[in-house]
Amino acid sequence: MTTQSELYERFKALHERQGGFVMPNPWDGVSALLCKEAGYEALGTSSAAISFALGRPDGVHAVSREAHLENAKLIGRITDLPVNGDTEDGFGPAPSDAVTTVEAAIEAGLAGVAIEDTTGDPDVPTHPFDAAVERVRQAAQAAKGRIVLTGRTDSFLFGMNDLDAVIKRLVAFAEAGADVLYAPFPKDMDAVRAIVKAVAPKPVNLNIGPASGVVTVAELQAAGVRRISFGAAPYRHAMGALKEALEAGRRGDLAPVAGGISFGVITKMLTTAPRT
Repeated sequence: MTTQSELYERFKALHERQGGFVMPNPWDGVSALLCKEAGYEALGTSSAAISFALGRPDGVHAVSREAHLENAKLIGRITDLPVNGDTEDGFGPAPSDAVTTVEAAIEAGLAGVAIEDTTGDPDVPTHPFDAAVERVRQAAQAAKGRIVLTGRTDSFLFGMNDLDAVIKRLVAFAEAGADVLYAPFPKDMDAVRAIVKAVAPKPVNLNIGPASGVVTVAELQAAGVRRISFGAAPYRHAMGALKEALEAGRRGDLAPVAGGISFGVITKMLTTAPRT
């Protein structure tokens, strides 16, 4: 198996490559192997997919640090690919919580880790500016040269659509030492380009596309986006297909229920996957 430091170097190099790369987000062993079989070079976890699979809501500290990192370890072990941890706010409000998460992610063999400015409190959904920056700063000190750190603001997700304020946070995260910057679902491609320009030369991650609608990988790369993640979209896609098949079965049509990947294909993927 590849060492954590080797996976970190591979992951870092993908961000430096011309055009960047696309990073899907599996949630279990088989979905991770399907991503590898499709030719992806790195994978990310999805806090939403993990939470939903466990029957819990996302973003309210319903899944522990330990549970999330065990999921990430499984994905890394079974694929031997670099894995980026979608580790929410670092599993606690204090900068020391973010540092603990960085250290734990390295110990778990991850190549990347994210620290968000979310609080888990719907009344005050993001940390104040100075507190958010300090959390990233201390996380970056722990991560430097050991794991790729993404500084993320979820302002857009909570309806705080002041682009200048979002850029101010991302620039501060970059100056505090974050390796990658991320603000899910900017309004449109103009906002994406503005974010890329503001934090350059550091790379930007984007979840599929802007809020205005899905665009192509080529369009995002032309705008300067270096890492394109899928977030919870693969999980939602799988659940959508399951919902349709179950509804068809309830109507008496069993063909959709019987479709999909064969038992033999899944068994072969699992029996040939790394086990150490």
